[in-house]
Amino acid sequence: MFKDQPKGLIPAAIANMGERFGYYIMNAVLTLFLCSKFGLSDETGSLIYSFFYAGIYVLSLAGGFIADKTQNYKGTIINGLIVMSAGYLILSIPILSTTDNITWLLPLTCVSLFLIAFGNGLFKGNLQAIVGQLYDNLEAEAAKEGQEALAIAKSKRDSGFQIFYVFINIGGLIAPFVAPLLRNWWLTANNMVYNADLPALCHAYLDAGGNLAAEKMNNLTELVEKASTIHITDLEAFCSSYLDVFNTGIHYSFIASVIAMLISLTVFIATKKIFPNPGKKENMVAIEYTPEEKMAMAKEIKQRMYALFAVLGIVIFFWFSFHQNGTSLSLFARDFVNTSVIPPEIWQAVNPFFVIVLTPIVMLLFSSLTRKGKEISTPRKIAYGMGIAGMAYLFLAIYSYTRGYPSAAEFKDLGEATKEAMKAGPWVLIVLYFFLTVAELFISPLGLSFVSKVAPRHLQGLCQGLWLGATAVGNLLLWIGPLMYNKIPIWQCWSVFLIVCCMSMGAMFGMVKWLERITK
Repeated sequence: MFKDQPKGLIPAAIANMGERFGYYIMNAVLTLFLCSKFGLSDETGSLIYSFFYAGIYVLSLAGGFIADKTQNYKGTIINGLIVMSAGYLILSIPILSTTDNITWLLPLTCVSLFLIAFGNGLFKGNLQAIVGQLYDNLEAEAAKEGQEALAIAKSKRDSGFQIFYVFINIGGLIAPFVAPLLRNWWLTANNMVYNADLPALCHAYLDAGGNLAAEKMNNLTELVEKASTIHITDLEAFCSSYLDVFNTGIHYSFIASVIAMLISLTVFIATKKIFPNPGKKENMVAIEYTPEEKMAMAKEIKQRMYALFAVLGIVIFFWFSFHQNGTSLSLFARDFVNTSVIPPEIWQAVNPFFVIVLTPIVMLLFSSLTRKGKEISTPRKIAYGMGIAGMAYLFLAIYSYTRGYPSAAEFKDLGEATKEAMKAGPWVLIVLYFFLTVAELFISPLGLSFVSKVAPRHLQGLCQGLWLGATAVGNLLLWIGPLMYNKIPIWQCWSVFLIVCCMSMGAMFGMVKWLERITK
């Protein structure tokens, strides 16, 4: 697995793992945190999440441009880690949201999210560009030894990016446990118990001045009795106190994100000398090209960029579907799945767990096919990945239909006993994330490999930014999921994502032969 990989791969992966650990702490709770802290609706919380998540990838274009322009990839990465640390530090300050301070507290929270997104934009794409350059250099050295050595070196790129991706998900596996553990610890210290439904009802009670509809009032009273270890006489005071304690525990978890950023910064600075500089202009003997040669090179670059944009157009719809794990799928875990033992945020860890477990299996499958002369091209792997993502939503749509689930808004208005009887078991999320993770392994790390193959040498940072920019476009659409989730029976919501994945798979298969010619 690690044999003959460039020596800079593991330090780069470890630096990325620390950053991803800090990021996934926040990602696991962001939508739920915005709703519980500020009393935002699911749709509004998801809209902020969508713009934040899109901003991460849009700003990767700026980060790639800055690094390409200055030729200072390492300095740009370091600055990104520092800026992210500042954003997480602001988020870690626990301030109770009230009607008096929400006008500045919510914008301040958005400013901190912008800092995280901008810092990520400086960091993410440029580190991926450095990893791509490691393999460019490996192949260049192998070419001096002959075609056989070059073929072996080229076969290392896909597996190298898959290894890099595993380290990302080691951080992602641990991170979702941090926020719930700290939140539950702080609740226990204040004689309270975690309940996923209570923050929304507390906000509704306070906003209505205690005048809730009878059904909601009964639900609130019942949950308050379960959520406190002492007898409650003042419901209004308890609601304010519960929201304060509930969210303060989450704020404390962002301190762990700051620590993770500093660890990544330390690792990268300590090992930066072994990393190359993508696109670095070296002193070379001037070479004169004929007009025909210049035209041929320009045509090749155009073909490569056309291929890149074609794939980017497809993966937009994958990320639109896959990143529902932070919006509508997180809401589904909160509302429709029994989370009495395991909080909904922790289910975010299922995806990175499967990445770590399944990556060696997928790599073994691909290498076995290659040895048998049946190698699957990177574009074809991406097409298969879209189909597998569709299978995840097919499963969830069928399950939701057979259970007779209404829209989430209608479900939340039902009585507590009725809802508990209808809730799904945790196994549903395990099956769902199994399919989504296999799809991710066919698309995300191999997409990074594809970009590093087709990107012109002097535009590697920008092209990695374009890949992330396509992810941003998909993320800008994330709010559509929660909107459908609350408006229509949820099996119809999942069916929309199924259709999107199937159409994308068909479009990708239609371009496979052309893409295979470009990437040879």
